[in-house]
Amino acid sequence: MNRITLILATVLSLAFTQVTAQDFNKGLKAAQAGDYATALQEWKPLAEQGYANAQFMLGLIYSKGDGVLKDHAEAVKWYRLAAKQGYVASQYNLGLMYWEGNGVIKDHAEAVKWFRLAAEQGHDYAQNNLGFMYANGYGVLKDNVTAHMWYNISSANGQKTAGENRDKLAGLMTPNAIEKATAMARECMASNYKKCGY
Repeated sequence: MNRITLILATVLSLAFTQVTAQDFNKGLKAAQAGDYATALQEWKPLAEQGYANAQFMLGLIYSKGDGVLKDHAEAVKWYRLAAKQGYVASQYNLGLMYWEGNGVIKDHAEAVKWFRLAAEQGHDYAQNNLGFMYANGYGVLKDNVTAHMWYNISSANGQKTAGENRDKLAGLMTPNAIEKATAMARECMASNYKKCGY
């Protein structure tokens, strides 16, 4: 690729990004005003082109039934597309869909997968949910140390309920297990969620 072609490709890419952002924001303003038909009209082409923000918003619209018939299967479709691109809110919401069995067959192991991906991006609710899954053995083997670790991390990231969950769980654990869980939480956070005890 020569220099002029590269410059032209960069300019076109920036122009596309600006147009995409403008269309997305039009949809966002419409949705905030309760005009979901316009929001859908703006977001659907963007979502079909792979724009994760728009895919996530379509997932929300279909999940809630805002301006469209409520359709959990359609919501899952859009959440999954954005989640596969690493869109953290879609990963979390997809985990919820599997947890509740909305639009998919209830599958706790699949819920854990998506919660973990969101948790590893710092999503405090996903971290709390992982703590719950490990504390109760949903989709994973029951493991109080790992549960305590995730509750502790979620609490450190601002999730009040996680701190309460961690403290309740600590009452069922030995001091050595709590110490191990705390060390795991420190390592997990220090590694930017790359070394989280599993």
